[in-house]
Parts: sequence; structure tokens; C-alpha cells
Amino acid sequence: MAPAAARQGGSLCRAACRQLLFGLLVLILFCEACKKVTFNVPSKLEAGTLVGRVNLKECLKSAEHISSSDPDFRILEDGSVYTTNIISLSSEEKTFTILLKDIQRHEEKKMHVNLLSHQKKTHKTRHTRDTVLRRTKRRWAPIPSSMMENSLGPFPMQIQQVQSDTAQNYAIYYSASGPGFDRDPKGLFYIERETGNIFATGPVDREQYPKFEIVCYATTADGYSPEKPLPHTIKIEDDNDNAPCFTQDLFEFVVPEHCKPGTVVGKVIAEDRDEMYTLHTLLRYRIVTEQPSLHKMFSVHRDTGVITTLTPQLDRETTPKHTLHVEVRDMAGQPFGLCNTGTVVVKVADINDNAPYFGHSSYETKVQENLVKVEILRIPCLDKDEPNSPAWNCRFSIVKGNEDNHFDITTDGRTNEGVLCVVKGLDYETTNLRILEITAFNEIPYAVVPYSSTLTQSTCTVRVIVLDDDEGPVFKPCLLPITINGCGTVGTVIRKYLAEDPETGNSEGISYRIAPGQCNWITVDENTGELRTAKLFDKAMTGRQCNITVLAVDRSGKTGTGTVFATVGACDKYYPTMTPTEFTICRDRKPVYITAVTPNESPYSAPFRFDISDRSMGSGWQTTQNDATSIYLSPRNDIPFGIYKIPISVRDNAGRQGTSMVTVNYCDCTTPSDCVRHSDPHISPAVTLGVWAILAMILGSLLLLLILITLCGCYGTGAVSKHVTDDLANQNLIISNTEAPGEEVMDPNIIPLQAATVNSCDHGVGMGTIGHEVKTGGQSFEMSKGGHQTLESGRGYGQSTMEQGRYSYSEWQNFMHSRLGEKVYMCRQDEENKHSEDYVLPYNYEGRGSLAGSVGCCSDQQEVEVLDFLDQLEPKFRTLAETCVKR
Repeated sequence: MAPAAARQGGSLCRAACRQLLFGLLVLILFCEACKKVTFNVPSKLEAGTLVGRVNLKECLKSAEHISSSDPDFRILEDGSVYTTNIISLSSEEKTFTILLKDIQRHEEKKMHVNLLSHQKKTHKTRHTRDTVLRRTKRRWAPIPSSMMENSLGPFPMQIQQVQSDTAQNYAIYYSASGPGFDRDPKGLFYIERETGNIFATGPVDREQYPKFEIVCYATTADGYSPEKPLPHTIKIEDDNDNAPCFTQDLFEFVVPEHCKPGTVVGKVIAEDRDEMYTLHTLLRYRIVTEQPSLHKMFSVHRDTGVITTLTPQLDRETTPKHTLHVEVRDMAGQPFGLCNTGTVVVKVADINDNAPYFGHSSYETKVQENLVKVEILRIPCLDKDEPNSPAWNCRFSIVKGNEDNHFDITTDGRTNEGVLCVVKGLDYETTNLRILEITAFNEIPYAVVPYSSTLTQSTCTVRVIVLDDDEGPVFKPCLLPITINGCGTVGTVIRKYLAEDPETGNSEGISYRIAPGQCNWITVDENTGELRTAKLFDKAMTGRQCNITVLAVDRSGKTGTGTVFATVGACDKYYPTMTPTEFTICRDRKPVYITAVTPNESPYSAPFRFDISDRSMGSGWQTTQNDATSIYLSPRNDIPFGIYKIPISVRDNAGRQGTSMVTVNYCDCTTPSDCVRHSDPHISPAVTLGVWAILAMILGSLLLLLILITLCGCYGTGAVSKHVTDDLANQNLIISNTEAPGEEVMDPNIIPLQAATVNSCDHGVGMGTIGHEVKTGGQSFEMSKGGHQTLESGRGYGQSTMEQGRYSYSEWQNFMHSRLGEKVYMCRQDEENKHSEDYVLPYNYEGRGSLAGSVGCCSDQQEVEVLDFLDQLEPKFRTLAETCVKR
């Protein structure tokens, strides 16, 4: 047992050893390290710098995965080593590993790369490697290679050689990668490893491969790259092996007929696959044949291929289509150039160069009278232009004989015929023959072309014979519009609506009636045809409308119809009037606002039109329209103050006119309230007095004068001078600057005055003349105590006013009697005779005016003279003085 167990234990040990040895063998096979590669590099490398190139295929032929142990380096499939970041070699040596994997075969190899800076020298057999300058040598950068397209060989054919100057010191091996070498088309080129000669193995098509961009490498046996990878271009020289071809199999163009010579028809385009900008692609065009070949109509530009016309005689009606065969040739059109041909079809487009015409010059047709919307004739229209085109489609016009628009003519688009119709009934009794003149034309204007005759418009004559027909009565007009007065009573006659026999032209024997089912607004008299209102209309009916059919029947029983278009009008019994009618205008002549009103509704309402109906008033007054219902009235010129009655007419929108009398008091005032209004019962009206009133006032004045004379006679003449200075009872003081007072002023109770305008001291406003002045013997009379209060017609203060004035004057006389030597204020009455009668009044130095009230004031026209001044006035007189201020 023991030997068996020993033998079994030895077997297990040997098996374990074999497995261990196999594992170590696999590890050695799969992790075998390749040759170590050393690169001399500067101490600082920029990112993206090519460090060198290693031969990966010598290490592992089919490496599917390539990686670097140092992320600062990136290895490409061709073995190129590039930096990914900026690297500074702090020491003189840096080492990293390139890992190669073949996944399918489960192989993995490593390649160690050692970087030495220039300061450190290697101790291998290449002792002079450190002295090699890393610059591009002229022999390492040959000019681009070229190869003729479709070359006939012999192959392989050398096309270029690359060589490195470092081959003088080392054994250099050359290789290349790129299209034609290790990429499609593979095997087209190869490079000799020892000499650097590049060979082509066969011909190349330039149109498929115009050039090859390759990269050449120079390395030593141990994988060192003394040179940078060399980009190199192999250019394929073009051979004229492609004929030009047109871009289309068939070119189709359209050109209008009779176009001018040189008109562009179209452009043919050809392409050549050979090299651009060489003679191989320099194309020239020419027209080989032209169908029809009677005349040469077209030409082609030899360089651009643009086809143009040569003659204006292209006629669609003769030759609608032309076919051209065009040749294109390369090598600038030289006979040895390659060529091709194409087909061009030119269609001639139609223009309106043929005028339409009629088949016959005259036509005749018949139609029954009173027929409407009936076709009576078809007129053919002929045209040589292209059918169903705007140049062929005919249009017709009746140029003569259809002034009353009884006929109409249209076009049948399918047959191009003119269809003549009657659209309004013809009357045999009026005329039994109508002659029409019809012209034809196209939808588009006629085009005048060379060699064409002068256009003559085609016309034809149509005789229309009207056949007689026994017809019923006819209303004239057939539609009668009427307006019914909304205020009218039942039976009010509106107007007559008569029909007449078209045969006789009169209305005898015709009866009238309203057709059934009509609105019951009106009735018609059976014999006379009078239309009357049949009902009363309220305000809600205003503006409503109704069509009423009226029938007319003659003796033979034939009937005619007419239509009454009735409209209910507004109740227009009222005329527009003014409100109000009395106004006052002061001397500022500010216009007054006048409004017109009416209870009527449209159309008997606004807008209103205003006029002054009295032409004599129109010269002094004017109106200005404000809006639809009002105006402004104002004086036109400098007219006298007074009361004016102005008749103003107001016309409404329907033309109805009313006249209102407007009374205007043109007053010499500041505000209208200052004037006396005749509407105020407490103030005397400022109107012209009658003859009896004037006589009564004159007699009263004479009686008062007689009483005064009698009283003066009682005192005697001896005491005149005393009474003048000391009379405190009568209170008459006259200070005159005349040289010799007359006898008439010796009496203290009488002061003669000239006729003067009434002046009032109320509020300092002078009233203008109103009415006529009361005169006796050329003079007016005034009762006054030291003032100029004038009594005129229509203006007086009454007895109470005179008594108050007399009392005020007495107080003034007492105050002023002892101050006659002081300064006083004089108002001259007469501008012409300054030394006639004057009024002497006290002067108020504060208000520069005279006393008011019974004393009176100076008017604007009187001359003012300061004789003396009073130092002060009593307050009770100063108040009176402030009411009459001299301007």
C-alpha cells in the first residue's frame, strides 16, 4: 500500500508541476515584452507634439487594442506617439509602456518607451545619435509626385523616391501609409523598405482618384525615428478621356412669335468630368441642324450655350415648333476634341397678331314685341390665333343702335359665338325695325408685328324686325314712388297714376283697381286713377314703406300692372320757429345765440337753414351758422343804437319754411342789464313815442314854462342880480365864462339848451339815441339845477326824480357858495363855440370826476378845463362824485 500511495502522490505532484509549467509558458507567451524603444526629445514638449513612431507590427501583427500606461501620451494605429499635455522632463529620462492586445487570439504584449532629453547621451552603438539635428532635410521633403492618368506602364513604375540624410549614419528603413498603400485602393502603390522608392502597380483614373495624400516614415532597425513623418501628395495628371455631355436629354424652350432678333430663347448646359480649367473642359457649342430647314431662325453662343433668335419672322400659325441639334466639343472646339450632341425643341408661343372677323357682313332676325330675356341670334367669330387662348377668345360690343339698352350680346366660350339677346321688351308701335352695328375684339389687345397689315376692326350689321302683338295697358312710369303725409285724413288725394293703351297712346276706356293682397294704405279711383289715403297714420307708422300693385284693364280685358312705392312721411303740420325772440346787444357787439325748434320728425326737422328775409335788414345784420339748429346774430356795420325787428326765415331739411320776428335792442351799454327793457313793467319802454304823446309833453313843458315866467315877474327886474347870487329857494347857480351874458340867462329859473342826446349818470353809462327827439322850435327843454339833465321823448325821471335833484342841488349850492374863488371843473357844451354856455362843476381831485345825481356829468365829447381846485370835498358829496368818473 505504501508504495502505491507513494506512486499516487508522485503522480499528483508531477501533474501539478506540469500545470504550473504550462501556466508559466502561457504567461511568457502572452505577456512577452517587445523591444525597448528610446527617443531623444527636448526637455519640454508641447501638447500634440509628435515624439516618434514605433513599429507596432513587429511587436504584435494584429493589435486590436492600443493603449499607453502614461495618459500624457497617445499612440495611433500607425505607431505614432503624440503628447496629450505639456510635458517637462524634470529628470533626463522618462519611461512609459505601450500595451498591445489581440482579443481574438488572446495575445498581449508590451513595448517600453524611454524618453531621453538631449543632455544625456546613450552608451549604445549609436554614439553619434545625440549629434543629429531634428530638422527637416531637403532630401526628406521631395516635391509632390505626379502620375499620368490611364498610364500604360510598364508596371511597376517608379514615380518618386524619399530618402533621409540620416541614412549616412544609420541603417534607415522606409515605409508609407495612406490611400493606395494600406487604405483603399490598397496595393495601388508601394515603397521599397531600403531605398525609399515609390512604385505604382497599375493605371489610375483621375476622375475617381484625383490625388493621394500619404505619409512616409524613416526609422532605424530598433524602431527609432530620426525624421518626422513626411506628408506627401501623389497627384494624378488629367487625360482627356471624357467627352462632354449635356445635362438634359431634351431641352424645351418657349419663345413668343414675331419677337425681335436677339431675343433669348434659352440656354443649353453641358458638363465634362475632366479636370476643370484645362483645355479638356473648355467647351464650345454650335447648331448642327435645324428643322424645318427652310430658314435659319436661331443661333447659339459658342462659349455660353445661349440660344437666341435671328429673325422676327417666327410665326406660330405657320410653324408652331422648331427642332435644333446642338453639338458641344471640348478642347476649345478643336477638331480633335471630344464632342457630343443634344436636342433642343423651341415652341413658338401665340400672340394676338390676328384680329377676329365675322363670317358675314350682315345678319337678320325677328322678335316678337314685349319679349324679354330671349336669344334672337348667334353670330360666329373667326380667329386664326391659338384656340381657347386670350388671343382667340372673342368679345362683342353693340356700338350703334342700342342707345336705349334693349339688347345685350355675350360670348359662348365653347363656340366663340356672339349671343344676341333682348333684355328689354321692344315696342312695335314705337318702331318695327332696329338696326344694330356690332364689333368683335379679343380679350387682349391686338399686337402690331412686322410685315402685318393695318388693323381694321371687324364689324357686322344686324337687322332686328319687331313683330306686332296686341298688348294691354302700360303704366308710365311702371314704378311710381309716393310719400303719404302722416297728418293727412282719409280720402286725401295724393296724385294720379294713369296707364295708356300702347296702340292708341291714350287712357280712354281704362279702369283701375288695387291688386288683391296689398297693404291697405291707399285706394285708387276706378275711372280717374287718383290715389287717395285709405287710413289714418299714427306717429309709429312714420318711415314705413310698402309696394302696392295697381292694375289697369282696357275694354278688351287685357291687363297692365304698375307698382306704387309708398312711404309714410312725418306729420309736418308745424314749421320751425325761433325761441327766444327778444335779445339785447351792447356796444361790444357780442353776437346773440338763436335756436330754432320744431316738433316734427325727419325729414321735417334739422338741419335748419337760416336767412334774413328782409333784404334791408341784411345790410346791417349778419348771421353765422353755429350748428344744425342754431346761429349767431350780430351787427354787420356801425349801425345806430335802437330797437330792431329782424325777420328770420328758417327752412327745415324737407324745404318747409317758417319765419320768426326777432327783436334786438342794440343798446349803448356795458351789460344787457343796464338797458331798459320793454318787458319790465316798472321801467318806461324805450320806444318811439306817438304823435299825441309828444304833443302832450310839449304842452306840459309850455305850461311849466309859463308858470316859471309868471313867478319871475313877481320878483321884478331890480332884484335879478341879487337873486342870481343869493337865491337859496330856487337854487339856480350859473357861472358863465362868456364875455357878455345874454338877456335870456338873467332869469335864474330858465336855462336854454341845445338839442342833446339823453345822458344818464347811472353807473357812468351814456345811453344812445332811441326813437326820435322831442323838439320845439329847434330846441329841447331841460329842467335842471346846475346840471344838464335833458328831457327827451321816451326818457324822463318823473316828478320825484326832479324833486330829489332839486334838493341835492340846494345842499351843493350852500356848500359851494362861499368857495367860488377856488378851483373848479368846467365841462364845455359846445365844441364849436367854447365861450357859449358852460356848466361849472366842482372838481374831485381823488376821482377826477364831477358830482353825479342832479348835478350831472360831462359827456365824452365835451371839453374839460380845470380852472381851480378845491382842497377837499365833503364826504357826502365825494360819494356822489365817484359815480360819474370822467374817462
